[in-house]
Amino acid sequence: MHLLQAVLMGIIQGLSEFLPISSSAHLVFTSNFYKVFKNIDISDVSSQEVFLDIMLHFGTLIAVLVFFRKDILRIIRACISGFKNRDFNNPDFKIGCYIIIGTILTALIAVPLCEISEMLVFMPAGVGIFLIITGFILLFSEWLSKKHFEKKDISLKSAILTGLAQGLASLPGFSRSGLTIAAGLITGSDRLTAARYSFLLSIPVILGASMIYPLVKINPIDMSGFNWFAIVVGTIVSSVVGYFCIKYFLKFLAKFSLAFFGYYCIAMGILAYWFFIGKV
Repeated sequence: MHLLQAVLMGIIQGLSEFLPISSSAHLVFTSNFYKVFKNIDISDVSSQEVFLDIMLHFGTLIAVLVFFRKDILRIIRACISGFKNRDFNNPDFKIGCYIIIGTILTALIAVPLCEISEMLVFMPAGVGIFLIITGFILLFSEWLSKKHFEKKDISLKSAILTGLAQGLASLPGFSRSGLTIAAGLITGSDRLTAARYSFLLSIPVILGASMIYPLVKINPIDMSGFNWFAIVVGTIVSSVVGYFCIKYFLKFLAKFSLAFFGYYCIAMGILAYWFFIGKV
């Protein structure tokens, strides 16, 4: 693995993890485009590539933790105080409970889909189809959101649908942020509220995957031959880029709709399908 490759993928992960365009799809496209360009078999995936992908996601997790540090501390304090004093009406306490519920539902959907998700890494054309579907979901959620005259905070209904959407987004091509924000819009939340909850909901899942997957799937002996400098640099890049992406994406959502990203996903999905079909 080259340093330039790790940096490039770090930039792509940092941008696409929080923008509703599917980070997994763009990592699959980038990795497989590189292999096609270098005449490498698409099915040739090393454990180092898998580990880099995990660390890039960990980098964006750091970005979320830093950006939302005050919100996270407030939610933790509200949960401790709520259980201690039996005061369950605090909005931050409710958000904490909704994150737990959403995480459980995510796991119930994502775990059974694990093998399919791994297979799709070798099927970039199929990932392109899922990205097209993501685009239409974004457009539909924006259209439906305009029919909600009274915007609501995150509710139990929102938490349930968002958790299920995040579980489905374990399939490459289904944007995690796209599907979860769309779930919030469909259940009546505004874009900013849905986006903030989406980012907070990502924390337990990314943290769990970053800790569990390497222990289960990667042989520790192989790790001695990894290009650790490239992996660390890529992780830092994804973290820095991810932080600024969150900052400016939230500002974007305050003024504009998700329609642009919907059209982008459809166009990119079609392009990826056309490019990769028949190359496996």
